[in-house]
Amino acid sequence: MAEYRQSQSQQSRVTVDQFLAVGRERLGMELVAGRAGLQRVIIEPVAHRPGLALSGFYRHFARKRIQVVGMAEFEYLSFMPEELRAQRLEELFAKKIPCMVFTRGKRVFPEVVRLAERDGVCVLRSSMVTRHFIHSATFVLEDLHAPRCKVHGTMLEVAGVGVFIEGAAGLGKSETALGLIKRGHALVADDLTQFRRDSSNSLLGSAMPVTQYYMEIRGIGIIHVPSIFGVAAVRGEKQVDLVVTLKRQGEADAELDRTGTDELRREFLGVEVPQLVIPVAPGRDLVNLVETAAQEHKVRLSGFVAVRELDSRIKRHHSV
Repeated sequence: MAEYRQSQSQQSRVTVDQFLAVGRERLGMELVAGRAGLQRVIIEPVAHRPGLALSGFYRHFARKRIQVVGMAEFEYLSFMPEELRAQRLEELFAKKIPCMVFTRGKRVFPEVVRLAERDGVCVLRSSMVTRHFIHSATFVLEDLHAPRCKVHGTMLEVAGVGVFIEGAAGLGKSETALGLIKRGHALVADDLTQFRRDSSNSLLGSAMPVTQYYMEIRGIGIIHVPSIFGVAAVRGEKQVDLVVTLKRQGEADAELDRTGTDELRREFLGVEVPQLVIPVAPGRDLVNLVETAAQEHKVRLSGFVAVRELDSRIKRHHSV
């Protein structure tokens, strides 16, 4: 396992092809026309209903967003004279929109198909009701656009707390994770974890798709966690609540906090996460330590900080 390090974060560049790939299942979408436009980039991760644009008003038109033709827009276009409808659609496609989506499984007008093929703009169709489609599509687009990075380390859900374990090679990250799984906690990712920052500025961790649910254990090899411990032993994605940094005993001395008064932070993608440095030495039970660290983190979130309570008790004792 490589020494822990963070890859360069990046804002994802989302194409219509990527949106369609996710949307086929989650949004019930299909490609109707304009296959040549699959590589167009969706700059703004929002759906837009072009009702005003179809009436000829283009001031402040959101051309960088996907254009959704719902029931109202469809009926409006249906009642237009064919010549005027062709003109309005021509004007809309001239704005270089990323793609157009017809909801409720509505038929696509022949003029739209012609313009889509001519201008290389994808026209998609979804079986979903418009408001449900826009709601779900917003989540899909935000997920696809979210800043991401890859970090060497292992992540678990421990007592409901998302714990990311990092450290140099050979310190026992995977073995610690294995012990925690046997205690009833769940694996999120082993060795390489992908982080993304969502719209609420929370940091979420998950495994790379190709290695999801697999672990490498020295002396045993590759194991498939659900096959051994059951499906309850894995999680798809989890918010990162605590970073546990493993360091060799001598290296950790300078950062060692014996009382817990220091509040270390670790930053990923601009999000700061509480950090705990644990020295690694022969005989130390890392499984027990990480589990206790997660439980202590939960207690702190409730407002109870043991070191402060003890400090107050000592001061009261000496003041008597």
